[in-house]
Amino acid sequence: MPETSKEAGRTVVVGERELAIGFRLIGLKDVIEVTPENSVAEFQRAMTGGYTLIIATQSIRARLSDAQRSVADGSLDPLVVFVPTPTGEYDVESIEALAKRVLGVTLSVAT
Repeated sequence: MPETSKEAGRTVVVGERELAIGFRLIGLKDVIEVTPENSVAEFQRAMTGGYTLIIATQSIRARLSDAQRSVADGSLDPLVVFVPTPTGEYDVESIEALAKRVLGVTLSVAT
């Protein structure tokens, strides 16, 4: 029988106004709206805020230092997922890279 006494994981969205509004409209309560000036500080606050999943825009990822980006990319608790910015500019993470980062496994196709 599944254990039901555990508290469900908490998700937070950290992003620009357009992204924040969208997630609020679908009912997510933990949404942090950021500006370019405060985005890194708010993201770091979310990293230590007890969340299990952080959804943040790639524009925030671009503003992180190399060390901060490395921590975010390797983090499993909380799991950090970067999504395209509202402007539509984005870098696509391959399925192989995502599996390696999240699961620690390398995907390969036999030829």
